[in-house]
Amino acid sequence: MIRWWIYALQLAELLVSSLVHVLYGLYIFSTAVAGDLSQALTDRFFKPNANIEVKSEDPSGTNVDDLPPIVLVHGIFGFGKGKLGGFSYFAGAEKKDERVLVPDLGSLTSIYDRARELFYYLKGGQVDYGEEHSKAYGHSQFGRIYEQGNYPQWDEDHPIHFVGHSAGAQVVRVLQQMLADKKFKGYEDTSENWVLSITSLSGAFNGTTRTYFDGMQPDDGKTMKPLSLLQLCRIGVIIYDWLDISWLKDYYNFGFDHFNMLRKKLGAWGLVECLLGNAGPFATGDWILTDLTIQGSMGMNSHLQTFPNTFYFSYATKRTTKILGVTVPSGILGIHPLLFIRVLQMSQWRHPPDVPPPYKGYRDEDWQENDGALNTISMTHPRLPIEHPSRLVVNDSDCLPLQPGIWYYKIVEADHILFIVNRERAGVQFDLIYDSIFERCRKHVFRKTPQTLPNQAP
Repeated sequence: MIRWWIYALQLAELLVSSLVHVLYGLYIFSTAVAGDLSQALTDRFFKPNANIEVKSEDPSGTNVDDLPPIVLVHGIFGFGKGKLGGFSYFAGAEKKDERVLVPDLGSLTSIYDRARELFYYLKGGQVDYGEEHSKAYGHSQFGRIYEQGNYPQWDEDHPIHFVGHSAGAQVVRVLQQMLADKKFKGYEDTSENWVLSITSLSGAFNGTTRTYFDGMQPDDGKTMKPLSLLQLCRIGVIIYDWLDISWLKDYYNFGFDHFNMLRKKLGAWGLVECLLGNAGPFATGDWILTDLTIQGSMGMNSHLQTFPNTFYFSYATKRTTKILGVTVPSGILGIHPLLFIRVLQMSQWRHPPDVPPPYKGYRDEDWQENDGALNTISMTHPRLPIEHPSRLVVNDSDCLPLQPGIWYYKIVEADHILFIVNRERAGVQFDLIYDSIFERCRKHVFRKTPQTLPNQAP
């Protein structure tokens, strides 16, 4: 009888979680459509008169284009400039600086695949996922073509600042390691010094226990539970890609085009094979959720370095507090409805007693502070399986001048999506954090000489 009650509660939780996620997805989609329609009507009926733009000379002699770009890399289910119309994943933060790029990468593709896509987005050319990797995971070796790179001069003398949210931070780390290992065919001169700084916003460095609540099996971190939120997501994504509605995929794309899960190529039987788990990214494990388990993150981290000439910064978020030694959500109003159930569940996390712990010295209490998507311990800096150099920051001025090769991290009272999508919800914290990021990139992070900003005398 007790077992049936447990099953009933699990089913109820699944239904509620699924409903909340679907409603939030529809909210994002409808907001983007409404914004585009509003803009189209404004342009149609209230088109301003053409004005002649007069450009004045920059007294400092420095052109904006000479500054290294700041590249904002989105997380899971995210999107870049050009998707969802004029809607901004980073809630307009990209407008805070004259030299910001917002690439659109696969929203559910693996961190490896996204790192490859990011390289060619910047340098240009056709995305090459690598022959060995492509054969191992059953997808095409080549993907999207960028006729012209968004920063083709990128090299050691023209390095880049990266800001990654959630899984986007780990994407940049994997890309930097690929540059150090010279993993891009035709580019034998790459090095880790192509990356000037990495800033992480709620970065997924060491995995998250949320993956197990959503449906990943805690014993291996690769397979999914038969009935779970991720299984419903898997089915929806396969059908979405198989239907291949061009205008819809132009508006939002999960990023699995290189798996060719299209109606014209697979047919009805191919769809059945994908749904049964015999083909596609979910069958081979080449998608982002396997990378976000503790096991998957540890495997990835085992060959990722913190490099001595790169500056590293991290903002770790949490929406929990301790009362009499028990971790609980820190209030209801400060947590987004999309995340509240997961904040509560993750704060009470217990590793299954019949499953070996993921690493030596593991303790449940270390993984209970969270922001609804990631555990706070995972976001500060890379620490599994090897602890990387780090320093807790309370006041920014305390760590100036900055030193490369160290992860400077702050703990921020916020949930996982406070600094994306909805700027009004974040309030003054939004501007404080993004302003500090852009100011640090422009004024405090450099290798040779300080940068001269436009309209600012040396």
